[in-house]
Parts: sequence; structure tokens; C-alpha cells
Amino acid sequence: MSIIRLIHIRIDPSEGENAVRVWKAECAPLMIQQKGCISEKLLRCKDAPEFISYSEWDSEAAIEAYRNSAAHKEIVRHARALKGAKAEVKLYDLVQ
Repeated sequence: MSIIRLIHIRIDPSEGENAVRVWKAECAPLMIQQKGCISEKLLRCKDAPEFISYSEWDSEAAIEAYRNSAAHKEIVRHARALKGAKAEVKLYDLVQ
């Protein structure tokens, strides 16, 4: 069963385009290369300065391995560089 990992990210409104650029160029390529990462998508809220990183993983063990990787540290570094960035991570089971 797949595990869905959602990262709810709030940023300063002035950082919207920069956040998209950083995610596409720096973060997403690192995440999708991780063992167990099935897919990754970035969602932008239409009504507020916030995004959701939506990733599907084959197991919680794969997520944990990723969380302990250099790639994760690099992604966190990029996210923290965005003005006003606040993130909340949640895991969900995919209901079939």
C-alpha cells in the first residue's frame, strides 16, 4: 500500500514565484530520485500564499531513509531560505 506524504508550506506572499522555481529546479529532482519515491507533485493554493508538496512512497521505511539522507537536508535548506516559510508534514495511507 502506498503512503502519501503531504508537506503543507506557508510562505511570504512575495516568495510565490521563487518557491515554484526552487521546487522545480532544486527540490523535486532530488526527491523523485530517492529509492521508494513513486511520484511527486507541487500544488499551489489559489487563495493563499501556500503550497502542498504531494509525494507518493512505497513504504514508511523509504520515507524514513529519505528523511535521513543528504537529499532531504538539501531540500530543507532550500525551503528554509524562502522568506516566511513554515512547513507541516503529514502522512496518509492511500485508500483503495
